[in-house]
Amino acid sequence: MTVDDGSAVHDPGWVFVRGNRVVEVGAGAPPAGRVGQAGEVIDAAGCAVMPGMTNAHTHLFQAFFRGLADDKTLLDWLRDCIWPAAVHLDADIARAAARAGLAENLRGGATAVIDHQYIHTDTGINDAVCGAADQLGLRFLLAHGWADRNYHPVLEQTAEQAVARAGAARSRWDGHDDDRIRVELAPLIPWGCSDEAMRTTVAAARSWGRGTHIHCAETAVEVDMSLDERGLRHVPWLESLGVLGPDVQLAHSVWLDDDELDLIASSGSVVVHCPVSNMYLASGVAPVVAMRARAITVALASDGPGSNNRQDMFEVLKATVLLQKVHHLDALVLQPDDVLQMACRGGAAAFGMPAAFGVLAEGQRADLLVVDLRSPFVAPVHRVPSALVYNATPHDVRDVVVDGRIVIRDGTLLTADESQIMAEADAAARRLFDRAGIPTRATRN
Repeated sequence: MTVDDGSAVHDPGWVFVRGNRVVEVGAGAPPAGRVGQAGEVIDAAGCAVMPGMTNAHTHLFQAFFRGLADDKTLLDWLRDCIWPAAVHLDADIARAAARAGLAENLRGGATAVIDHQYIHTDTGINDAVCGAADQLGLRFLLAHGWADRNYHPVLEQTAEQAVARAGAARSRWDGHDDDRIRVELAPLIPWGCSDEAMRTTVAAARSWGRGTHIHCAETAVEVDMSLDERGLRHVPWLESLGVLGPDVQLAHSVWLDDDELDLIASSGSVVVHCPVSNMYLASGVAPVVAMRARAITVALASDGPGSNNRQDMFEVLKATVLLQKVHHLDALVLQPDDVLQMACRGGAAAFGMPAAFGVLAEGQRADLLVVDLRSPFVAPVHRVPSALVYNATPHDVRDVVVDGRIVIRDGTLLTADESQIMAEADAAARRLFDRAGIPTRATRN
């Protein structure tokens, strides 16, 4: 599964990797010369080999919040579920949550993750999260989140604080391990960010050669809030500040009108679609079909486990297709090849490396998945893209390679002890919710 411009499938096919790069991809049996050069051969008979996917918007700390937000809208969910415990987060708890969440992402088909990390109650949290990503071995973009108004006071930051703290993470981690880890700035939500702070942080990110990540038009209520205060919808507001551009990722982008879609298209900004979260919080249906008609780059994401409960990119693939089909009452409106392009190549664009990974081709970073197609849930396979989008689950992910390094082999995580990760996560979650005085099943037992 190359996910190239023609969506070519080599059945059978082979991939040759040297170091952290794909050297060659071909159809049929691999040449004897290539086999002889290989230090290791992975037999993927009965499997699909595909580029790794990018989970282009999540909140790793929410790995401890899954299941607490049932039956709430976005703003109620923030007030009642996220804020009361998030203010008690420290670096050790954040590290435990990140390790659990990143292991989940790797198993769920994501070789790259963008973490919109907006909890800064401990100045060591950014470092802890990046360290977790470094250890587990996946590609990682820390999007340092901030809000300077209208948010929980403990979680607010001035623009200067945001730039300084993101800058500290940048000095240690940005470009680490041949650019496997990156750092950018991430204003949280339009109603939580002042105009001047937006200008300051976007200018700083661009001076670093990095992007800006922001929630945009997630709910109709938030758009109405912007109209009442500023007289502008979210995208025109961003455009008025000079924010839009190919280095900007607009998470959610559900409540957009045609003029906003045109602004996004002309600017080259990337939209990050989070279908499961949008359904879970009843936020609405993003106009993905209209975006694609305008050649807007769309990436896919789970959103945080607090508003999804899973970081499973196979679930996201299927939900993206089905949501658009039922919304438009058109079974042909979106196809499996389309969403695979979004998850792989759209995700690479959101990560800020559109030409570096997301497709199996010569010179690309060697980020790839081996997905077993022989399980009772998948087989028999008549068309591989269909099987990957509609049938496959994280259980079917057999091997994962990131930057040429095998991080999951035969279903076993090699870069960390998964049982230890989950034991530490359970203990850390108990500490967090005990500290916050929030009763959960985990804290009662």
